[in-house]
Amino acid sequence: MTAATTYNILMYSHDTYGLGHIRRSMAIAKHLSGKEVNILILTGSPIAGRFVLPEQVDFVRIPGMIKKTNDEYQSLSIRIDPSQALNIRKSIILATAKTFKPDLFIVDKEPLGLKREVLPTLNWIRKVLPATLTILGLRDILDESEVVCKDWKDKKVYAYLEDLYDEIWVYGNQEIYDPIIEYSIPASLEPKICFTGYIPRKRWQPDIRKKIRKRYRILKDDIFILVTAGGGGDGCELLDHYLTMHDFFPTSLPFKSLMITGPFMPKTSREHLKKKAQCYGIRSQPFHPQMEQLIAAADLVISMGGYNTICEILSQQTPALIIPRETPRKEQLIRAEKLTEQGLIDFLPWKEVSAQLLRDKIVTILSKSKQYKEKMAHFKLSGLDTMRDRMEHFRDRS
Repeated sequence: MTAATTYNILMYSHDTYGLGHIRRSMAIAKHLSGKEVNILILTGSPIAGRFVLPEQVDFVRIPGMIKKTNDEYQSLSIRIDPSQALNIRKSIILATAKTFKPDLFIVDKEPLGLKREVLPTLNWIRKVLPATLTILGLRDILDESEVVCKDWKDKKVYAYLEDLYDEIWVYGNQEIYDPIIEYSIPASLEPKICFTGYIPRKRWQPDIRKKIRKRYRILKDDIFILVTAGGGGDGCELLDHYLTMHDFFPTSLPFKSLMITGPFMPKTSREHLKKKAQCYGIRSQPFHPQMEQLIAAADLVISMGGYNTICEILSQQTPALIIPRETPRKEQLIRAEKLTEQGLIDFLPWKEVSAQLLRDKIVTILSKSKQYKEKMAHFKLSGLDTMRDRMEHFRDRS
């Protein structure tokens, strides 16, 4: 270890857009942090500072990047050439590792980082800090099998996983989706893979449900539907579908709704939705720092089904209707299909959404609310406990 009383964990989250990566990193950091554990998160998220950090957890902000095409990025805020922004990010990542000297380095999702920006740091750690353990953390599903396999083959990722990583943590259940099979992971890498289970969030007590509902003027017997678009960058259509349903059934929808548009939704889209929502007395806001509290207070959640929202839904045991996006990745669609097969949620394909079908789905899910809750209550989310066990194992070895 770097010092007698501390264990240093460095986490990398590339965060090109949206909330998923930073929220996952924060959840992991909160659980692994402690009196003798320092955690530093490298993040490109422009809203990292809006989250409450636990003690002995901090973050280093690297310049934000945003994806233009599948392989092309540009600076999110400052007007500089993309190559300059990437060089700055790469320098900060390496300098932070050299100064912080982590005992454990966890890389989120991208094995080499955005445009290979973590590769110099991984190589430096292997050469200079051979006792430091390197972990690749993967969400349960990345994309269609053929897409991931081609990408990893073209970028020689399989070889890098062999040479530069000690373990690969998959934040999911192997029996639900098995990336060893789906992503053609070589047999030589299988001993490195640890299926942690899904990452839970704090399970809120009933008093939080009452408090939140009171804040939004939702009575005890009201049906409260939370509609969330995640980061909001591509969520306008989902929210518009929900509001359009009210256009067709203005007097037969006994719901009280709250829409979270997401901080990255374009201002014009956000204002359009807000104005439309006001016609039905529906409140909307761009961001909430503790989404799990809203989910705990809801009777039904409608979402696109990103990894973190799904984990929050399962943690709070709230029935959910998922309307997953299908481009540019099919990750959300595959997850929705798999979890529907398990009886944990229900989903509606993006291209099939209509006012009538949306209304019928909502009514059906609410009528089966008890069954969904019982199914979720028996579904174990072991991700954080597994990661803590692995960390304690590493500490005992050092």
